Amino acid sequence: MPSGPQVGRLDHVRGADQQAFTPRTPRVVAARRLQRRRDRDNTGRFLAEGPQAVREALDRPGVVVELFGTPAALDRYAELTDAAYGSGIPVSPVTDEGLAALTETVAPQGLVAVCHQFDRPLAQALARAPRLVAVLAEIRDPGNAGTVLRTADAAGAGAVIFAGDAVDPYNGKCVRASAGSLFHVDVVRATAPAAVVAALREAGLTVLAASGYGETDLDDLADSDGLARPTAWLFGSEAHGLPAELADAADARVRVPLHGRAESLNLAAAAAVCLYASARALRTKKSGDPAA
Repeated sequence: MPSGPQVGRLDHVRGADQQAFTPRTPRVVAARRLQRRRDRDNTGRFLAEGPQAVREALDRPGVVVELFGTPAALDRYAELTDAAYGSGIPVSPVTDEGLAALTETVAPQGLVAVCHQFDRPLAQALARAPRLVAVLAEIRDPGNAGTVLRTADAAGAGAVIFAGDAVDPYNGKCVRASAGSLFHVDVVRATAPAAVVAALREAGLTVLAASGYGETDLDDLADSDGLARPTAWLFGSEAHGLPAELADAADARVRVPLHGRAESLNLAAAAAVCLYASARALRTKKSGDPAA
């Protein structure tokens, strides 16, 4: 049955009795600075743009600091507005110009959340015994990194490690490309990739390096039950691949077989194939399927 008219949807919103914030409002100015990595690092905060990211951020308690939105968006996504208010999170209306100052997309969707960063130390993430881990080693492109993070989440990975001189996982483009998955997995930032490999192995994970020139074929590895154990995949940048010393430190260098005439797969596609091959092997083993 239709409910009665919703009156005063924004009555509890900060500044509802005042004008909406503009690009010059100090709170908007402070939040806009988070588009720069230096300010993200200094404050330990970042921006999550769009209703999907805001929804996933709100589902992770203690992450959202403040929600900005145009009055139209705050009304359109009333469940998110109410969820923020119910959690004691300030909700601040902004003008279209104020919203544009906080976003990096051509057609913003009206909502931006200021969030606390929440990455975990490597030891803490490994103590949770993940069975599938993705390591983004020296990956600089935020769109690729966010897409791999999203794929890792979809494949059931427990942790995604940004290793070495990798992109900031809280970069706006990376956050958007992750489509909310940033908030689902353990995110780790580690400066020394070789130390990451050593820690993964000590935690009992098989470490596999994805490489177009790998000696081991992914199909052969899957057929021989080589993926049916906790595994960490190392992925390098699309332009340069994995550093040689890191690939050599892995238990095996694995190539995705190319059955057609394509020269190679891009990073996101190769990562998806590798992670889903592991996910299937791990799920089959867990189910006790004798064909595993």
